[in-house]
Amino acid sequence: MTWSNTKNEELKARAHKVIPRGMFGHQSTGMLPDEYPQFFSRARGSRLWDVDGNEYIDMMCAYGPNLLGYGFEPVEAAAAAQAALGDAMTGPSQSIVELAEALVGMIDHADWAIFCKNGTDATTIAIVTARAQTRRRKILAATGAYHGAAPWCTPRPAGVLPEDKAHIVYYQYNDADSLEAAFKANEGDVAGVIATPFLHETFKDEADVEREFAATARQLCDKAGAMLILDEVRAGFRLARGSSWARLGVQPDLSAWGKCIANGHPISAVVGSDAARKGAESIFVTGSFWFAATPMAAGVETLRHIREGDYLERTIAAGRRLREGLQQQAAAHGFTLRQSGPVQMPMILFEDDPDFRLGYAWVTEALKRGVYLHPYHNMFFSAAHSLEDMATALAATDDAFAAVKQRKGSLEPHPVVARMFAPH
Repeated sequence: MTWSNTKNEELKARAHKVIPRGMFGHQSTGMLPDEYPQFFSRARGSRLWDVDGNEYIDMMCAYGPNLLGYGFEPVEAAAAAQAALGDAMTGPSQSIVELAEALVGMIDHADWAIFCKNGTDATTIAIVTARAQTRRRKILAATGAYHGAAPWCTPRPAGVLPEDKAHIVYYQYNDADSLEAAFKANEGDVAGVIATPFLHETFKDEADVEREFAATARQLCDKAGAMLILDEVRAGFRLARGSSWARLGVQPDLSAWGKCIANGHPISAVVGSDAARKGAESIFVTGSFWFAATPMAAGVETLRHIREGDYLERTIAAGRRLREGLQQQAAAHGFTLRQSGPVQMPMILFEDDPDFRLGYAWVTEALKRGVYLHPYHNMFFSAAHSLEDMATALAATDDAFAAVKQRKGSLEPHPVVARMFAPH
């Protein structure tokens, strides 16, 4: 089938009349290459189809929620069975207890769980719980880290008051000295430290957490009586079957989970140790759909497959196959790639590409050949991404490298990105 985006462009034109800027959030109009579809018709396994019928091997997995494969039948069957009985009811079904029990059983530091809908809900509840538990104000967060879209953490300043971030204090990720300095500057008023399992910012290389930094964060929190919060929303269950820092011997007091815990069904969670239980019991958080039973039933089944299946090993194998193949292809075509982060959550950038013109051109060429990559955000692989999928993707990316090499002298930077990285 010849690649086309006619219907997508028609929908974009209609959307601009009724949706601010035509789209919002991470799919905002103008950030991705112009050819990228904003509207999709269906998804299955590792594949995604846009409204024009173009089929892609999807390397974004809905920005993370697809862990076992789009439409994974055991999870969908559990969700459908519960939906037939009831979903958003006056109170929750028994699945809320089963899901909390499952999370507490899988996550070493967890003694309790609260459920919500989005990652922003979960990170916000976590910091509110830390403040309620400690009766302090300051939350220490890493510069540039993404923890959601609430006023306290949004990366965009529009509509946000200085007061919204007045008690957020910033440190440098993996810099134990800067974290200690932040504690000293706010002595007696630090409620908690929030950190991601590894450094994953947009437009930048990813970096693993340093053991010394994680251990220092735990020690400083213990010394000050503050809560250590791990933001697992993006990385949770993609790095391990429990807490991502358990391998370091570091356990947080609170952690925020979302995206993949119900394989695409809308639910997120905050889990915590008994050290934060009083704080959790004292706050008021709720939402009209937070007790919906269908996502909880889906979550129970998803967690069973996480515990009992080989999803993680298969995802890592597929990610490693792609990383090795891309490195060889780039070198053969005269490019240097910077591939960083876990192979199952990679960031792929070009060396000597300050305005991202190479990266944007390459992902666009791959898109037209049936592979959906991202030019500046980390990607996500699922258990449905087979080695055969990666072989098919590599055939497309090889052609994409060749096309970019041929066009290299005439490439123009993406206008939005060019403004972002223009010299000041």
